[in-house]
Amino acid sequence: MSQDRRYTGCNTHSNTHSAQDREKEGAVPKISGGKILPIYITGHAVLHAPAKPVTDFSGIQEIVRDMFATMFAAPGVGLAGPQIGLGLRIFVYSYTEGDTLHQGVAINPDLLIPKGVPKRQTNKQQANNSTSCDEPDREGCLSFPGYQFPLERAPQVTLSAFDENKKPFTVHATGWLARIFQHEFDHLQGTLYVDRLAQKYSGEVRQAVLNNKWGIPGKYWVPQEPKE
Repeated sequence: MSQDRRYTGCNTHSNTHSAQDREKEGAVPKISGGKILPIYITGHAVLHAPAKPVTDFSGIQEIVRDMFATMFAAPGVGLAGPQIGLGLRIFVYSYTEGDTLHQGVAINPDLLIPKGVPKRQTNKQQANNSTSCDEPDREGCLSFPGYQFPLERAPQVTLSAFDENKKPFTVHATGWLARIFQHEFDHLQGTLYVDRLAQKYSGEVRQAVLNNKWGIPGKYWVPQEPKE
């Protein structure tokens, strides 16, 4: 998920991720070093197919380091395995809310999402939202770079996963962190956030794909090394 956080409504959701939850979030991975990897763009097959569970944890630390290095260079707040061509159920995230850093890796995650959030917004739902203070925030994606669209997400979720040491953890997230979890979990299901947009944006999405000559396998971009 791209780092560019933009709001279209008049109310930004607060994040009540508690200190107790943070302790349950799993070990904070060691992220020094790591290689910056190519990020695949929409059209690559691995982005549009469900990822497979991680069964071999040997070497997972190197994968995690590379994913963090790539995410930070992009820059982004989340990155899933399929985005680097790895069809495994793993994502990393790093997001600061006030003075609190939420950072970790989720391996073989399950995500409990409250009922009532549509898989794809209708134009009517979008129109109703646009007249309220709860108009959806905009999202961006490193696999659909340079664009942001408003998308309704569940305001709170519960993530259960394993960290890089194969230790299970469960964390309750609200607000933007909940959005990040939903965005990255979608990647593991073979879904991009643009697949969930209201129909009114489908033309813009198609035009973006045409203009950039995306939608075919092998398209990618490589983030630049961050400057010291």
